[in-house]
Amino acid sequence: MELMMDQPLRKPMSDLQWKTEFSGLQGIAGTDVAKEASDIILTDDNFTSIVKAVMWGRNVYDSISKFLQFQLTVNIVAVLTAFIGAVTVSDSPLKAVHMLWINLIMDTLASLALATEVPTDELLTRKPYGRKKSLISRTMMKNILCHALYQLVILLTIFYYGDRLFDIKSGLYAPLFAPPSQHFTIVFNAFVMMTLFNEVNARKVHNERNVFKGLISNRVFCIIWLSTFIGQILITQFGGAWFSTAPLNKSQWLVCLVLGLSTLIWGQVVATIPSKKLPRNWKVGRGEVEPTVLLMNRDHQPRSRALTARRTGKSLWMRGMFLMAQHDSAENKAEELFILDRSACSTQMLCEV
Repeated sequence: MELMMDQPLRKPMSDLQWKTEFSGLQGIAGTDVAKEASDIILTDDNFTSIVKAVMWGRNVYDSISKFLQFQLTVNIVAVLTAFIGAVTVSDSPLKAVHMLWINLIMDTLASLALATEVPTDELLTRKPYGRKKSLISRTMMKNILCHALYQLVILLTIFYYGDRLFDIKSGLYAPLFAPPSQHFTIVFNAFVMMTLFNEVNARKVHNERNVFKGLISNRVFCIIWLSTFIGQILITQFGGAWFSTAPLNKSQWLVCLVLGLSTLIWGQVVATIPSKKLPRNWKVGRGEVEPTVLLMNRDHQPRSRALTARRTGKSLWMRGMFLMAQHDSAENKAEELFILDRSACSTQMLCEV
């Protein structure tokens, strides 16, 4: 970042090289020419506004990372579960209506829940994000793959051996128009429970241990999470043929809840894996934009090839022509007023004679 100064420096300085991302200027004290050359203008001339802008910018970046981490995990598990089931037994445990409900949880509700985190002062204690920083870090990739693998193993175990584990009728190789089975309902319910509790894990993308920190203060997250949980209960118990579900008993619900809570414990296990020891190619979405380089010479005049190439002086030239036109117009008006004043004085003198 560069704060542009449209007044000469009082003390001599040596040649400096500044690596900047953008230039800022005071909106009240700054000149018009300097405003044209700046990227951000402080309308209130208060430099604390920059701190708030940085805090909110980092918070938005973290919110995007949280949503990506959660969404990719759900996508991997849902796609692989449906694909493996369709390939092995010619039937998917997740029906179309199940996928629609999961998609609603994954996209709309999760985006609202994870994007409403209030920025805190802790955001300023971390290093700034570079323009070449990967959108998906090694820590995020670690969380995505580990949680996806954990959930996939549990769902496939219930899918293939759930009838024997719960002593229920198997839903495998069922006729096309067979009524909903408890077997596939347990798979669906366990998946949603693990997804909901993993949403709490997704609130942290920097390997933090305490995933519940700041949870109560985020009322939007709590309301959406509880609403989704209640909606899942209603769909499972009363959905019937409309949602391809069969009611579950207390023991089956208890198992699904335990599996959901186990994702929180698994998250603590995953957090113990050091991210720095993971391969560097696990980073995804690395930027290629080089930062703007500004030079300051001994005359203390900032030079920027990027600004020159971007604006090419056109806006400044138009501004200068506009100011010159205003200046000429003001001079012409002054001359007209002077002539009228002299004419009035001459007329008054003739009248007196």
